Amino acid sequence: MVFPNFKNKHSREAVFSPKDFLKYSKSRNEHHRFKFPKNFVFCFSRRRFLNHLILHHGAYKAGNAEPQIYLFKKNKNLGIVTDFGIGAPATITVMEELIAAGAKNFIIAGTAGTIRKDVKIGDIVVCDRAIRDEGTSYHYMRPSKYAYASKDLVNKIKKSLDKMKRKYFVGTSLTTDAPYRETVAETIKYQKEGVATTEMEASAVFAVAKYRKVKAAAIFTVSDSLAELKWNPKFHLADDNWEILFWVAKTALSMMRR
Repeated sequence: MVFPNFKNKHSREAVFSPKDFLKYSKSRNEHHRFKFPKNFVFCFSRRRFLNHLILHHGAYKAGNAEPQIYLFKKNKNLGIVTDFGIGAPATITVMEELIAAGAKNFIIAGTAGTIRKDVKIGDIVVCDRAIRDEGTSYHYMRPSKYAYASKDLVNKIKKSLDKMKRKYFVGTSLTTDAPYRETVAETIKYQKEGVATTEMEASAVFAVAKYRKVKAAAIFTVSDSLAELKWNPKFHLADDNWEILFWVAKTALSMMRR
């Protein structure tokens, strides 16, 4: 069976758009009323990280509508979006609405598992492409193995890391909707291909960015490993890199011209 069920769905006109939803939300007074920044960082509910941004970077929660958006007192063109769930469908729903509200550039700053033996827990990985092992991206792009990050934004992330003199890897991520069904057989297969990480959002974010003509990239800190064909979780060690991920994302986005 070819997915989606309706052939060439990615090229067909939708019944309604994110702008229609925003219009409805505004009519119900259920939408953020502030001017949206052009640049957003996706943060997947790392409460300690958010508290750090509030205490040390002047972040503040903007409005009470969903999703939760944090803005900055000294950087009016940057926003953090968080507490909307995990996975491609949840992330893409939020991303679509942010684009409809005027956002142009997105960076995922999050955790990922690794399946490569040379990539260790706590390492930083810049994702330049992602294997589409989720369902959402196929509603936006014709079937293919990969979705690609914006080269421009990837280069700016790398430039920011180089400026910090931080070691990092650049590589492919496996994006999946089913983290509890990552099998030994596929892990071995992707190890042979040199795939660096596994997570739940990147390929869909890249696909939507291409479809909507905006830019998106991803930077991960490695929180767990499947490289030895068993799960080795060390999420607490990845917390030390949140400040680095934020600084890199903020710096890269500040270089974007639109």
